[in-house]
Amino acid sequence: MDSGSADPDISKTGSAIESPRARSIDLTILAVLAVLYTLYFARDFMLPIVFAVLLNFLFSPVVRWFARFRVPPAIGAGVVIIGILALLGTGAFGLSGAVRDWATTAPATLKTAEAKLNKIIRPIQRASRTAEQVANAAGETAASAGVKTAKPAEVVVAGPSLAARVFGTTQRSVVSVLEVLILLFFLLAAGDLFLQKLIKVLPNVVDKKKAVQIARAMESSISTYLLTAATVNLVEGAVVGGIMFLWGMPNPALWGALVVLLEFVPYLGALAMVVILTVAALTTFDAVGHALLIPASFLVVNLIQGNFVTPVVLGHRLALNPVALFIGLAFWFWIWGIAGAFIAVPILATFKIFCDHIESLASVGEFLGQRDERERRAIIR
Repeated sequence: MDSGSADPDISKTGSAIESPRARSIDLTILAVLAVLYTLYFARDFMLPIVFAVLLNFLFSPVVRWFARFRVPPAIGAGVVIIGILALLGTGAFGLSGAVRDWATTAPATLKTAEAKLNKIIRPIQRASRTAEQVANAAGETAASAGVKTAKPAEVVVAGPSLAARVFGTTQRSVVSVLEVLILLFFLLAAGDLFLQKLIKVLPNVVDKKKAVQIARAMESSISTYLLTAATVNLVEGAVVGGIMFLWGMPNPALWGALVVLLEFVPYLGALAMVVILTVAALTTFDAVGHALLIPASFLVVNLIQGNFVTPVVLGHRLALNPVALFIGLAFWFWIWGIAGAFIAVPILATFKIFCDHIESLASVGEFLGQRDERERRAIIR
């Protein structure tokens, strides 16, 4: 140690560690870790609740509209649930044949697609074979030098069939949908019960008004987003289905329905659709060039929808910047998987609205938002 340097003051270090600020930071870190742990391991319990709450935001205005005609909330909620069940049943019945055929022919389809993809990625395969030959030559050299190498044991794992996996997944999905619908019915039938209870327990009038503003802003934004996004996705799905029909793709309605579903997931949905269409087209058409026109057509429609239609229709109702949106999408996909990716945007929008109305969290809401026109002009100057 340098003789001119000052000796460390252990007492000051201990005081800093034991200060209220340090304890507050420690508690905050522990609380964040506890929340992440709870979200991850309680996903089977929390996912139906979150889906039901988001759908409650969407359909609460419908129940209140029924109430204007003296329809009790319970009956209005029942009408909404029956409508949802009819829509789901019609879609499942119409697409059941196409999905069943796809599940039956999926193994052969994947083999055919792999064979055609080999023609495209043959240079990569050649490089891989060269690397294997080098490795084998090294093994032969070691064997000739008297070094014995043990042959690795081959283990064949017989997993469940594709049909069994599809049936098991479908069974779990049906149970989850029923759980969401039952909870949604009770939420819609309760109406503003929980909001009224919250207003009753809040201490002052300012907090009561702020709670009502936050609740109405969340409901308006989420319902507008879900309804608008569903409409845009339906139009895009119809356009893509028509294009698939013109290109001669089998089951064009199935591809259109997949577009409607996957477009609720930003970025990843379009990427998954490109992969699915590429595999399906390679197994349908003999010419690779013709097959690649199928995903290319979808990409053109998706780019038009994402860069022109959606910004015009949605505007700044959900002003989330792309970086925050992508990070939130990755986070919820990591926590809750595919279901989390579907609800990432509504959850982020809800959180931003909450932050915008709470003074201490306003900076977080500003970070999640897009750049406004004043910031654009300042950067240009």
